[in-house]
Amino acid sequence: MTAPATANAVQEDAAGQVLAFPASETARATRDSRPLRLITCGSVDDGKSTLIGRLLWDTKAVKEDQAATLRRDSSGKQNDLGLPDFALLLDGLQAEREQGITIDVAYRYFSTDRRSFIVADTPGHEQYTRNMATGASTADLAILLVDARVGLLEQTRRHATIATLMGIKQFVLAVNKIDLTDYDRARFDQISHEFRELALSLGVRQVTAIPLSALKGENVVYDGRASMPWYDGPTLVEVLELATTRSSQTVGFRLPVQRVSRPGESFRGYQGTVAGGSVKPGDSVVILPSGMVANVTKIVTFDLVRNAAVAGDAITLVLDRQVDVSRGDMIVAIDSQPLTGLAFDAQIVALQPDGIQPGKRYWLKSGSRRQRVQVQPASQLDLKTGKWEPAEQLAMNAIGKVHLAFDEQAIFDPYEQNRTTGAFILIDPDTNNTVAGGMITAKRSALGGIHTEDARVILSLPADLADQLMATELFAARREDAEVRRVSAGRASEIIDTIDG
Repeated sequence: MTAPATANAVQEDAAGQVLAFPASETARATRDSRPLRLITCGSVDDGKSTLIGRLLWDTKAVKEDQAATLRRDSSGKQNDLGLPDFALLLDGLQAEREQGITIDVAYRYFSTDRRSFIVADTPGHEQYTRNMATGASTADLAILLVDARVGLLEQTRRHATIATLMGIKQFVLAVNKIDLTDYDRARFDQISHEFRELALSLGVRQVTAIPLSALKGENVVYDGRASMPWYDGPTLVEVLELATTRSSQTVGFRLPVQRVSRPGESFRGYQGTVAGGSVKPGDSVVILPSGMVANVTKIVTFDLVRNAAVAGDAITLVLDRQVDVSRGDMIVAIDSQPLTGLAFDAQIVALQPDGIQPGKRYWLKSGSRRQRVQVQPASQLDLKTGKWEPAEQLAMNAIGKVHLAFDEQAIFDPYEQNRTTGAFILIDPDTNNTVAGGMITAKRSALGGIHTEDARVILSLPADLADQLMATELFAARREDAEVRRVSAGRASEIIDTIDG
């Protein structure tokens, strides 16, 4: 049994107005080929696990043996309504059940007649923020829970900010435990208004606010009009059924090379998972960072030769000529290439107690590519005011903007355009711990090919421009502080503008 069909599907616009769509519009949302990926987030004890458990229960995603186990495990934990402890459907670790909290990310699958879903239940405790960021990294939509009695907390704001940094633009504000406020409409309106202001400050305009009781199941799958006649908006499931998935086609073809296949002298292929766009035999591609051009002659999978490949496909690409390609390189569309350079801006979430130290060199890993990078913190988000404040270092769980300076050419797409080729992790070379997760925001056009190394400025320029620059009086006066490296290509105008400024 699934959520009952309604005569009209409803959704809110940026101003919070409820918009109604005819049932025929809803019918067009039938069975998206890709499941909607969503997360639940928010502060501890706001009811995230209970909400997802209730979703699974009411959509009949809980099998009979699981239901029997749930009732047995809920023995002694029965509430006043005699309902089982739905959170136990998500809390699988012994420590989670003993402490009554979520620690790890729990993924569950459920479906309705119209759509299928993959939901990640993420922890609310601040010390497990890294796990929340993991769940958000692949989600299309975030359900942000707020206890109606408490309202927005610092951790609520932290989770909303991290979800936004991870590229999530669709939010459901689930004002939970509304029954414990006697279904107070004024309280719901107050919390909704506060969150909309936060969302707008984060650049999020698609917010649907729903008053609900996860325990009682009101406005989760079935409507709660009997208790809340003042609310005529959608249930949670109705919003989820109409949500959109992120497109993988916002950039051209991307294939991060994971392995070069040479089973014999007559075959040479480049293996990886397509990270964006599509490709077919005959397409022209560029190998980065070398810049060599080739044409695709064949696309091979484990069992057949294909006419095309799209994002998510694991393929072996065969080219029409011998080119130098190795693990960590990227094969891309010739007419839609990613950003390349030595300096980028990024936003990161610090994940380890030592935080991010200014000027320290880390390993940056993105896909199959690993490079040395120097990280310079620039600012940190104040979760209480929502403003970015100058920062020289970032402590654990801090959300910050940083400058990245590479020794070799780096290859990225902005995270907004491609999650796979725009995301990275930072690894401490001393401990091998993952110390941060990050998202590329832009190439540092203001720096061009400039970066620092032991307080010495290094300029990477085409040979002819390098000679011109070295002949200027400005460079002659700073010869002890700067070094020019001749490269095959660069952004000369940006570099000279930066020096003149």
